[in-house]
Amino acid sequence: MQMPLFIGSNIYRGSRYGRLHPLSIERVPAVMDLARALGWLPQEHYRTSPRAKAAALTRFHTPAYVAALQEAETQQAVTPEMRRRHGLGTLSNPVFGEMFRRPATAVGGGLLAAELVAQGGVVHNPGGGTHHGMPDCAAGFCYLNEPVLTIKRLLEMGLTRVAYVDIDAHHGDGVEAAFDGSEQVRVISVHEGRRWPFTGKLEDQAGGTAFNLPVPAAFNDTEFAFVLNELILPAVAEFRPEAVFLQCGADALLEDPLSRLALSNNAHIAAVQALRPLSPHLIVSGGGGYNPWSTARCWTRVWGALSSQETPDHLPVNAWDVLRRLTWSRKGRPDASLLTTLADAPREGPIRDDIRDGIATLRARLKADVTV
Repeated sequence: MQMPLFIGSNIYRGSRYGRLHPLSIERVPAVMDLARALGWLPQEHYRTSPRAKAAALTRFHTPAYVAALQEAETQQAVTPEMRRRHGLGTLSNPVFGEMFRRPATAVGGGLLAAELVAQGGVVHNPGGGTHHGMPDCAAGFCYLNEPVLTIKRLLEMGLTRVAYVDIDAHHGDGVEAAFDGSEQVRVISVHEGRRWPFTGKLEDQAGGTAFNLPVPAAFNDTEFAFVLNELILPAVAEFRPEAVFLQCGADALLEDPLSRLALSNNAHIAAVQALRPLSPHLIVSGGGGYNPWSTARCWTRVWGALSSQETPDHLPVNAWDVLRRLTWSRKGRPDASLLTTLADAPREGPIRDDIRDGIATLRARLKADVTV
């Protein structure tokens, strides 16, 4: 089994969706810089993400959409028809300088990750996880659907069962739709209920292949541990996957402005550590995450867990400087702990009945699937 690998690119450095857009923040470069400041990312563990070619993108996206996305970047403008049909040039998916090259690089990182784990191993691709993209249109800040294209590549390479686990605050509707009814891909998603895209209800099964658990606001670490042990791990283990893809969105953290959940980054580390032994092939992507400090800290900790690093109680000055230099269009500055530490304090609480009831429903369905 090869050493853990990290996929990054400088295309993310300085790339902005727009000054007031939630993705006006630095994410992947902050993770790269923070990991290097900690001595966690020596060159032998780093791989530069290639840019996926248009032909590779059409394994999921329509040729017309890929061409429109390329044209929109070249022209830095969209026609009314491109906006209507393809969802380009909207508030969520605006025109910006790297609107084709950046997501195509994220997909290229996913395809490279699939190649790298072919003989076994783990890869972190924090630029990936864009789980809302649809075949013919952009949606939810996602111009291309990296998880779908990466999973399709794993299947093309001969793997027959892939478990997709999504702990982003928003339901991964594009991934679920792509593998609706597939016997080769099991989708397990834990996300905030009654939040955009308003899919992924408890009863939604996507042809029997998806296990969806919408959770209430203020979802805490204790509840996440319960969900991890009572739903995610049993559903993955029963499927006996040859590969696991973990979409590790950081927008479920307490500080994130686009959800009402209350996790600490300890939840993400628990998921990484628990899923790693369940398959010889593990890909961990980024996803949502719209607070620059909490997102950078979370994904750096994820890489630390994958590469067996020990998290320091207090960050060294050079790592503190990486976090201090981050900017945000929103008012206010982070709490001191977001600048000087990497691990969040635990955010524990009671396990609410609606979560217990949802788990019971899904466990009953899992048991029924096993006995069929």
